[in-house]
Amino acid sequence: MTTPILPVGADRIELLQTFIRIVEAGNLSAAAQQMGTSQPTVSRRLQALERTLGIKLLQRSTHVMKLTEDGERCFAHAKALLDGWHTLEDDLRGTAHAPRGTLRVVAPHAFGQDQLIAPLMDYLRRYPDVDVEWMLHDRRPDFIAEGIDCAIQVGAVDDPSVVAIRLAEVPRIVLAAPALMEGRALPVHAQDLQPLPWLALSTFYQREVTLTPQDGDGSSACTFPISPRLATDSLYALRSAALAGLGACIASAWIVDADLRRGDLLHLVPTWQAAPLPVYLVYPPARFYPARLRVFLEAMRGAMPHLAGMRAAAGAGERRLADGAGGR
Repeated sequence: MTTPILPVGADRIELLQTFIRIVEAGNLSAAAQQMGTSQPTVSRRLQALERTLGIKLLQRSTHVMKLTEDGERCFAHAKALLDGWHTLEDDLRGTAHAPRGTLRVVAPHAFGQDQLIAPLMDYLRRYPDVDVEWMLHDRRPDFIAEGIDCAIQVGAVDDPSVVAIRLAEVPRIVLAAPALMEGRALPVHAQDLQPLPWLALSTFYQREVTLTPQDGDGSSACTFPISPRLATDSLYALRSAALAGLGACIASAWIVDADLRRGDLLHLVPTWQAAPLPVYLVYPPARFYPARLRVFLEAMRGAMPHLAGMRAAAGAGERRLADGAGGR
């Protein structure tokens, strides 16, 4: 069998790194620019990898580039292989505790572009040898296939295959614009809210609301149906509709903190709240965790409970990320 010939100066690690960069950049030109090399060089490396493996990795036309089925498998394996290679380098060089490299994080849209930016900037300033890919979407990531190091998740974690560290919790309160309440008596009890026009955050509630007393007066939870005038999966859209006086809603306290302080929104029945949402840092189990992930967890654990509209969660400090940790 003939051994595939690699370009002069290229090795398999370099070819895999180039392939990953092509996929993540979206095309060869962008990959070449990010890598500080030329498009012909990137193209030669891709062709060399395809010859070495004996498979076609990418289908390319004038305007479109997409992975083949073999290319998708290769991409997932390449990400895992290079992560292992970087771990080996760190371990053998004695730098396992020095944060370096690229951390790939998935965070919810609203939370990730608002509340989490300040602690993220603090993390980047503190660890100058770490770069972060900050990806904002609300779906649950496939950590291995997508090469994701960790995700910040708001709400329950129902995947038993991941490690989930509870960082804090998000209080959820009832809100309305002053204009909506004009001519109406301010509600005193949770059940007084039902006649109001309602907005709904479809991710967590749509047709029914449950509120729990916070003052310990012995009252039981109150549940009542709603028929929302607007249902949305966007916290920002919910807030905008509430500010416009379209209806009352239950929203995360952090997103309306400034609105409440300015008086643009009213906190209705402040002794009643919906169940708080837990905030987790989630990652796949492994025998070794790079320093960049360990210190990111500690940074988020320290910052999260002190952000506006957030609070510490019971048990948040009970579990720590460490080499060899796994499970939930």
